[in-house]
Amino acid sequence: MEAAVLQRVLRLVGLGLRGRLVVVGVERVREAALRGRLWLAFVASDASKHSVNKVVPLLQAKGVRMVDGVEMAELGQAVGREATAVIGIVDAQLAKGIRGIVDAVRV
Repeated sequence: MEAAVLQRVLRLVGLGLRGRLVVVGVERVREAALRGRLWLAFVASDASKHSVNKVVPLLQAKGVRMVDGVEMAELGQAVGREATAVIGIVDAQLAKGIRGIVDAVRV
């Protein structure tokens, strides 16, 4: 993903965190997915195999779209942490906006 687009998306994620529209970490993302509240997930490209194996099969089974190509440090910076493997968007409108930005770049 382009650096400018990535920064735009991560700023939206940061705003979503302040509005409680975002969950951070493998366990919180798994909980949201199991409850059917997850609309979009960011999975770090450099996340540990263990973390990926815990969350990706569940996201695929639930039909949650995943955005990749982001590193743990970048995801962490967006939510005020050193690093994080997974971030989930639990608001449909925020997820739709982020998907629109990501899809516009991939076309």
